[in-house]
Amino acid sequence: MKILIIDDNEDISKMFSKYMTIKGHSCSVVNDGRSGLNLIENQAFDAIILDIAMPEFSGRDVIDELHKSGKIKNQNIVILTASAMTYDDESMLKSKGVRLCLKKPIDPDILLDQIQLFEIKKTM
Repeated sequence: MKILIIDDNEDISKMFSKYMTIKGHSCSVVNDGRSGLNLIENQAFDAIILDIAMPEFSGRDVIDELHKSGKIKNQNIVILTASAMTYDDESMLKSKGVRLCLKKPIDPDILLDQIQLFEIKKTM
């Protein structure tokens, strides 16, 4: 799978990228929302791991822009957050096209298992 990781924490993005690469997946990494949005608009990814709380241009901003442009429809976006997320917040993000919301810290095996479900659903 081709995976995009968007997280302002370079240690987290490097760790996930290294892990996903070891597991046989291709990874692109950016550490800010604007760069991530640019990649999403110009390349195809099987899954996008998106940190919701980034400075300047957050994961919510990325979601809003993709939703407005209609480009969120074919994306498999997994939101990661270290912050508390209410049911209403999660519902709103999912209504815009987010596939999954997960809490940091997360075991990379669990994250990969969740992402691989997108591929299984695509083949059904």
